[in-house]
Amino acid sequence: MEHTRSLHHSRYTKGSQERSTKEACAKGVEVVEFDILNPRDVMAYCYDRGYLSVLWECGGGLAAPAISAGVIHKVYAFVAPKIIGGVNAPSPVGELGMVQMSQALNLVDVSFEQIGPDMLISGYLQPMPDLSPTIPSADEIPSIDPALSPYETNIISFYKTWDPFGAFSNFSPHPIEMPYENGKHAVWPSVEHYYQAHKFVGVDSPISRDLVEKIMTANSPEEAARMGRRLQREHPKLVCTDWENTKIDVMYRALKCKFLTYPHLNAMLRSTAGSVLVEASPHDLFWGGGREGEGLNYLGRLLMQLRSEILEQEASPKLALTQST
Repeated sequence: MEHTRSLHHSRYTKGSQERSTKEACAKGVEVVEFDILNPRDVMAYCYDRGYLSVLWECGGGLAAPAISAGVIHKVYAFVAPKIIGGVNAPSPVGELGMVQMSQALNLVDVSFEQIGPDMLISGYLQPMPDLSPTIPSADEIPSIDPALSPYETNIISFYKTWDPFGAFSNFSPHPIEMPYENGKHAVWPSVEHYYQAHKFVGVDSPISRDLVEKIMTANSPEEAARMGRRLQREHPKLVCTDWENTKIDVMYRALKCKFLTYPHLNAMLRSTAGSVLVEASPHDLFWGGGREGEGLNYLGRLLMQLRSEILEQEASPKLALTQST
C-alpha cells in the first residue's frame, strides 16, 4: 500500500502530485488519500483493513510524528558512504551546494567499524593518486632488486585480492605450511594469518598461545588482521618484545613460502621483472605506499627482493633457493 502526502507536507505542486497519483494507480498501486496525514489515523485505518504490519517509509518530517505517536516499533536505518551538505541539507560538512542524495560525493575504499553503539564510516573522496614517490632511490635499488632502473620505471600496484595482481596481497587465499613453535609445522590459511599470529608466538604465556590459536583459526584473512591488531592494542605486554625488529623477517619468510609453494604465483612474480611493486594501501604507511606515496611500501620491497632472488636462482641453477625453517 502506498500513501500520498497531503499538500501541506508535499514538495510537489498540485498538478505534479496528481500526475504521480495517476501513474501509481495505472501501475496497480492502491492509493489512499488523507485530508491530514496523521500517523495514528493511518495506523487505525490499516488496522481496520486487517494489516498486521506496515512499512512507514518517509523523511524526518513524517518520521518524528509517527515515533511520537507511538506507532513505530522497529526502525531500519541505512548508512550511506556519501558526503552531502547544503542550505536545505545541513551537515557538519557545511555548504557544498548539494541538497539531494543524487548530488552527494561518493567515498572510495570505504570501511565500516562498530564503535560501541555507533557505526564509524571512513573513506576517501577521490581515487588514490599516482604512487611514484614510493619508487626506491638509486642508493636503495641494489639492496632491493638490482634489475630495477630508478630512471625508467614501470609501477605495478596491487591492493585488493580481486585486482589483476591481487594475488600479491597477504589476504589472498593461499595457505602456507610453516613452523611456529618448537619446530612444529602448521598450515596457515594465508600470509596474513601467519603474520598477525606471530605477534604473540614465542611468548611464555598460556594467554599468548591461546591468542595464536584464535588468529590461526580465524575465518578469513580480514578477520585475522582485525583480531591481530585489536589484540595487540588490548594486550601489549603479550606481544613479542622484539616484534618491531623481527616483523619484516617474519613477513619475508611467509612470502617466500607462499611464492615457492604455488608455481603460478611464482610465475606471476617473475613476470613483473623490471617493475616497481607497490601495495597501494592508502592507510598503511609501513607495508603500503600510503595515500599519496608517502608510505614505506615494505611489502612491495620484500616482493621485489624475493623476485630478484628467484630470478637469480633461475639464471644460476646451482644456487638453491629454499624456504627458511
